[in-house]
Amino acid sequence: MRASEEEVAKSLEENWREELLFVLQFDLRSELYRATGVDLTSIDGINVLTAQSVISEVGYDMRRFETEARFVSFLNLSPNNKIRRGKVIGRERRKAVNRAGQALRFAALSLLRSETYLGAQYRRLRAQLGAPKAEKAMANKLARIIYRTLKYGEAYVDQGKEFYEQKYRQQQVRILTKKAAELGLQLI
Repeated sequence: MRASEEEVAKSLEENWREELLFVLQFDLRSELYRATGVDLTSIDGINVLTAQSVISEVGYDMRRFETEARFVSFLNLSPNNKIRRGKVIGRERRKAVNRAGQALRFAALSLLRSETYLGAQYRRLRAQLGAPKAEKAMANKLARIIYRTLKYGEAYVDQGKEFYEQKYRQQQVRILTKKAAELGLQLI
């Protein structure tokens, strides 16, 4: 059954419940900025809901985590390697699910088509490691950026896709030069 034009017009006329009007006008990004003092949505891949998930699960005071590695481990985004005598003998999946960690994994997926530094890095990792490992690695990277942003109040600045590709190319040239020198060759 379809409503007539008169019914639709009448339903749009000041028929608001006060508690629902608040929901419509709520600016979550501004409230998160007010609470934390930083804009987490400036980080590529992090939207307002991801930032809210991280803040609601972890809080914005990073003093409880001694290092960013502990923060990443808390989010279940670090490798869970079995190490014996200095060698990795196996890997296990962590059983616990952390909502903030899951939100960062979804944020990492959004970087696939991003024309940014983090987007270029994610695509390279995905080509080398496969999608699941690249997703976890980029979620780890996003968690570290969030940690630094919240702990030190630093704003994230994207260097751009071109900067990443140039940096990666220079790294590859250094590696090839070193390998050539080990073989007694010289790159020209």
